[in-house]
Amino acid sequence: MASSTKRPRPRASGATTQDRSRTAPEAVEPEAVEPEAVEPEAVESEAVESEAVEPEAVPHVRVAVIGSGFGGLGAGVRLRRAGITDFVVLERADSVGGTWRDNSYPGCACDVPSHLYSFSFAPNPDWPRSFSGQPDIRAYLEKVADVFGLRPHLRFNTEVTEARWDVERTRWQITTTAGRWTADAVVAAAGPLADPQIPDLPGLDSFPGKVFHSSRWDHDFPLAGKRVAMVGTGASAAQIVPAIQPQVGKLTVFQRTPAWVLPRRDRAITELEKRLHGRFPITAKARRGTLFALRELQVDAFVRRPGLLKLVQRLAERHLADGVADPALRAKLTPDYRIGCKRILLSNTYYPALAAANTEVVPAGLREVRGSTLVAADGSEHEVDAIVFGTGFHVTDMPMGSRVFGADGTSFAEKWKEGMEALRGSTVHGFPNFFFVIGPNTGLGNSSMILMIESQLNYLIDALTRLDEIGATAMQPTARAQRRWNLELQHRMDRTVWSTGGCRSWYLDKSGKNTVLWPGSTTSFRRATRKVDLTEYELILRQDDRAAPSASSALSAPPSEPSAAATGTEEVMA
Repeated sequence: MASSTKRPRPRASGATTQDRSRTAPEAVEPEAVEPEAVEPEAVESEAVESEAVEPEAVPHVRVAVIGSGFGGLGAGVRLRRAGITDFVVLERADSVGGTWRDNSYPGCACDVPSHLYSFSFAPNPDWPRSFSGQPDIRAYLEKVADVFGLRPHLRFNTEVTEARWDVERTRWQITTTAGRWTADAVVAAAGPLADPQIPDLPGLDSFPGKVFHSSRWDHDFPLAGKRVAMVGTGASAAQIVPAIQPQVGKLTVFQRTPAWVLPRRDRAITELEKRLHGRFPITAKARRGTLFALRELQVDAFVRRPGLLKLVQRLAERHLADGVADPALRAKLTPDYRIGCKRILLSNTYYPALAAANTEVVPAGLREVRGSTLVAADGSEHEVDAIVFGTGFHVTDMPMGSRVFGADGTSFAEKWKEGMEALRGSTVHGFPNFFFVIGPNTGLGNSSMILMIESQLNYLIDALTRLDEIGATAMQPTARAQRRWNLELQHRMDRTVWSTGGCRSWYLDKSGKNTVLWPGSTTSFRRATRKVDLTEYELILRQDDRAAPSASSALSAPPSEPSAAATGTEEVMA
């Protein structure tokens, strides 16, 4: 890395980064000082001595975490375990939970088994069902915040409106709805399923009825007897439709593309099982390990040999035939692409709800709104009282991208105009000390995202630890390392079912590039993120207070050919 010139980093009271990491979280915010009684003469004297008023101090932390879902809370736990207590978790809502707080729609549940959809360091022996519902998962996250002492670090109703890297002071300047912060490092854990996406439809603004997204469910609106439109047939819709169909007067489902659906092997977990897992934690670990192994065995069919999914597709066809007797409706619900190309849905009640007498499936998307009449892309018209959008989220164009600015003043939105990419899903060239949790190409199509989150947290903690050991202030991936990683990643993506299955999914950006999913096993990703390879990084040295402003320099990798682990994913994705 070429040397850059910057001023020595200011340091309050000679405190080092290591000193700040031991600061109590309460010390982050400015103290409220009781005003003292002062004689008028003293006030006049002070005014003469100094006309300038000191600006209010901006609180500084070692790490600022954005979001308090699984990623944000997991980051908080791992930071504390690493001895870093000088951090805050900035949350725009008024409670923890992330997507499991926002998505409270009827029937909301996880499609990953409960004992796998939880932190390895926080097992829960009391899961009520093999696939737990939203209230139970949210309660689990609240408990994690309590048990691991994260409450003092949480800052609710604090939405990040801008984060900008300060080149001169080598730190992040963060603006929020609750004030400003500075931080040595930022962890973006807002997740890809945070900002709902509602299509820009002609006439939608003039619709006289109720309109809301599945992730912003209006529980005060009574659905009983109403004519309700469900727009979209993804994972949320597959849970919403069976939950509301029995109570609404008429349910109209706008289906642009049908989904493959498999049976959901859900059941209540017995009290005996709970007691066994609580008294003998090894049994819960064995259960988790079995669930993990079964999903790892499925990876090859998704990423290397999509032909192996034919058997799974036949099971889905059988499930459809069992759930829908009407051949015309079955034809509407039969996908024309290979199973796995789009997200596979799990439900035992979706097909029967679609086949109910008060449900109509429109095999087309919604084109426009004329008063209370919805016009489908096939020209059909439908009168409704309410519209529920199950149309997904801003995943490949996340709104946060336009709020974060790197070393050269470029935002993520500008940087990623040709598609999102990062080094090992975690760091991006030009954005020093900015770490993603669930970053580009870290999503999964068949297993638990918590496994990927914990791998990225390993990478984060190793990065921060290495910075301290080396005595550096910040790190960013080299452009070369990032490019090589993504060229190999996209090469491997070419043979996956997501690329060859013949569908258009939300995994793909506007250019057709898959910037969301990981084309490998969770085990290979764990290996890829176990340790930070410094040959992939440029390191900005920590400044000595006595150094001249021009004394700043940077470390770069030795001029040797990078190893396979540093330049590609051939080894770690195998």
